[in-house]
Amino acid sequence: MISPAGFGALLSEFAENFESRGELGASVSVWIEGEEIISEAGGWFEAERRRPWTTRTLVPVYSATKAPAAATLLLALDQHGLGPDTPVGEVWPGFPLPTATFAELLSHQCGLAALDQRASLWKHEEIVAAIEAQTPAWVPGEGHGYHPRTFGALMDEPVRRLTGGPLAWFWTSRVARPLDLDFWIGLPHSQHRRVATLYPGKASPADFKEGFYQAFQDQGSLTHRAFASPKDVRSVREMNDPKAWSAGFPAMGGIGTASALAKFYQIISGRIPGPFSESIRAALATRIVDGDDLVLLKPTAFSCGCQLDPLDDIGRKHRHLYGPATKAFGHPGAGGSHAFADPENGLSFAYVMNQMELSVMPGHRATSLIDALYGS
Repeated sequence: MISPAGFGALLSEFAENFESRGELGASVSVWIEGEEIISEAGGWFEAERRRPWTTRTLVPVYSATKAPAAATLLLALDQHGLGPDTPVGEVWPGFPLPTATFAELLSHQCGLAALDQRASLWKHEEIVAAIEAQTPAWVPGEGHGYHPRTFGALMDEPVRRLTGGPLAWFWTSRVARPLDLDFWIGLPHSQHRRVATLYPGKASPADFKEGFYQAFQDQGSLTHRAFASPKDVRSVREMNDPKAWSAGFPAMGGIGTASALAKFYQIISGRIPGPFSESIRAALATRIVDGDDLVLLKPTAFSCGCQLDPLDDIGRKHRHLYGPATKAFGHPGAGGSHAFADPENGLSFAYVMNQMELSVMPGHRATSLIDALYGS
């Protein structure tokens, strides 16, 4: 159970992030049983410290977008009488593994993390053509590996075929707008003034001793290729371009507040009414794969579009990015943004910031908040 002491400890750690951990601007939100218990913000939009960061400040959250996008695809399937067990080929005939299910696709099992055919992130049709021409690096049953960039088109193309419009449009019209979620996949120009500037994390020599970063520097490795395809929009500077904010990249282009992200996880946990059926909520929450990740080169676990903490052979967590509960699920974003649901405690959490860390997993500024909340 979460105690009031945990709320105070979290706020103390949030303040410490600014005092000693290099935080520039950030927000944190905690909801329990449909109510926002914590909504805290501090710092600045930009390094020049002209505009104060508030709870309404928007910021790009990179791969924390993947969970809302996956929920959108599941909703589109559900509205056509389809679901996670539907073969992808029934919706997308050109998909290179037509008998693979949407559950296998959304849990990163289809081996399409890296593309041999060059395609631009700005050109959806090019990415689809490259995916259809790709020989999978592995198939379901042979393992899983994180799809950092191709995951966007892998979700977007089925939504387009099912609804006649892009995933960004379906998210806004069927989820975000009806539920008053200040989280955008495709930000309108009218909201651009609310977006904070991102700043890249800095590498230390110790970072490059880790297997992931060694592979990331090797241009021939699967890890490097996965993070380089589709090409374009590779630097933080490019994600500060309003063109990227409005593009609606489903794998990495979401922009929002901590409060909106945490509220989204209340909705998909069933604590706030929404359009997601019980079967969709179960698909997002239920662990499908757990083990060594062929791209991230560390243990990972996935449901249909969300991450969970991986477990060892006797069910203990390898790490606690989602708190102590084994059924907690969510998704981080590169540089430190993080959000998740803990159904056992009726809780959801989100943290967003603009001074990034060099990490594809949540860093110390996020985990210190989670540890404090749970009294770890």
